Amino acid sequence: MKASPLFASNWSDLRLVLRPFFAAQPRPLLLGCLLAAVTVLAGMALLGLSGWFITATALAGLHAATAFTFDVFMPSAGIRLLALGRTASRYGERLVTHDATFAVLAALRVRLFRGWAKAEAARELLMRPARLLFRLTADIDALESLYLRLFVPAAAALGAASLAGLVLGFMHAGMGIALMLWLVVVGWGIAFLVARRARRPAVRRAHAMEALRARAVDLVAGQADLVMAGRVGAQREALMNADMHLAKADLALNKLEAAAGLAYGSASTLTLVGVLLAVGVLAGEGVIGAPAAALALLVALTAAEPFAALRRGALDAGRTWLAVRRLTPRMTAEGNEVAATYERDAAFAVQLKGVTVVHPGSRTQVLRDVSLTLNAGERVALIGASGAGKSTLLAAIANEITPQSGSTSAQPACLLTQRTELFQDSLRDNLRLAAPDATDDQLHAALRAAGLESDVRAMAAGLGTRLGEGGLGLSGGQSRRLALARLLLRPVPLWLLDEPTEALDAATAHDVLHRLAQHAGRSTLLIATHLRREAALADRIVCMNQGCITADLRRGSGAFDAALRSLRPD
Repeated sequence: MKASPLFASNWSDLRLVLRPFFAAQPRPLLLGCLLAAVTVLAGMALLGLSGWFITATALAGLHAATAFTFDVFMPSAGIRLLALGRTASRYGERLVTHDATFAVLAALRVRLFRGWAKAEAARELLMRPARLLFRLTADIDALESLYLRLFVPAAAALGAASLAGLVLGFMHAGMGIALMLWLVVVGWGIAFLVARRARRPAVRRAHAMEALRARAVDLVAGQADLVMAGRVGAQREALMNADMHLAKADLALNKLEAAAGLAYGSASTLTLVGVLLAVGVLAGEGVIGAPAAALALLVALTAAEPFAALRRGALDAGRTWLAVRRLTPRMTAEGNEVAATYERDAAFAVQLKGVTVVHPGSRTQVLRDVSLTLNAGERVALIGASGAGKSTLLAAIANEITPQSGSTSAQPACLLTQRTELFQDSLRDNLRLAAPDATDDQLHAALRAAGLESDVRAMAAGLGTRLGEGGLGLSGGQSRRLALARLLLRPVPLWLLDEPTEALDAATAHDVLHRLAQHAGRSTLLIATHLRREAALADRIVCMNQGCITADLRRGSGAFDAALRSLRPD
């Protein structure tokens, strides 16, 4: 019988996500399952031995002869050993399983985050930050349930069923086998049914939580725009709607949890009644005594408890499967198609051959059969009307966009976009994004080169000055100079500058451009611009129109001077 395509796809996705688990921490994860089973077995043995010992001691005390000959020391020592062993194994299990799980999840987060450094990832991150942040946090956290709430309890429950079957098997083989099969089938069966029923509300809950977070962020971050557009009420309504869907999903899961608790409680009661009847028959026939009967009852009573621990994992199974499906594309082999497209040719700083770019979901060619070569050390201005494709061309060279066709060869590059990206952190850490190991002296040298050192030294905390969200606390000119300092810290031979002095006053803009030219050295510069002051740095002007290169002009020609004069002055 062939497996269904859906099952085969789910199993394939699960294996792909589980591979990093057991590849990174195989021994700790297996040891955690073993310790969980040992903890359960020690608890069962402790309760069973205690019940046997109490019953045997009571019966021995009925007669003076047996009271003096009964050995109370060995069972007492066994009980103490099991109590200490259970405590140690419980501590070890929690320590090993959680430490290993968190180490794996941390590695998965790094792997997922590195995946966003591939072509088109930065644009996708800017377009859907809430959704991708949800992948990095909630979806990765959901995988925790896969091991801690499913695999570990399943291993412990299997160990409990095996021990219960073994203990009762010594009294009667049929009773031991029947109990073990009953526990496994009913215990795992209830968990399977709960997982199937919980899958839909768990998925709805995950989607509702994602929508709630995204809409809450939109309401807080975009409240000024929403007020101006008169859409605050609509956004608040959308937020309440997401919260309502979340509450409905929570209610459905709570009902399932209550039903699962009832099912496991009923199964435990039926198990106890069945074993009670069986040992009653065996005791009546003289096959076992009262202490053995007490042992059997207590072992059966505790054997059902580990299966109830599967309830939480079964309820989370839907969320876990959703996370597996959403993370699987990020776990595939890394960027083979990008590696094939983006070749490295040391002979040129940039070489494009027949590059065509189409944005996802659109048929319009943003770049059409573009070919361009830049020699090392050249300074080139890229000009054209807004929408001509200048920024897209820079993004393609920087490996931020995957071309639909053609080939791109470029030296390692640094892209300075129109918007200065600063973070709610210290000045020091904002600079160290470009050079994590840079010393304070190196940071001050970069700030000096960018013309910002005197401003930073005038601040009370210096490099430790905290910035607000988006670089709040710095003026527009200071933010741009900080971005320039970060650029200077990045040792790459190719600088891609997208309107580097846009929105700066003329004096600040000319100073920034002067410093750029002064410190560029042998680096290759490609500047997308519509400003005369920026294009004046270039030795070549490349003209673009509607995604095509229409002219390539060299300094000293009349066409170059005419193109320069056509640009917007200060």
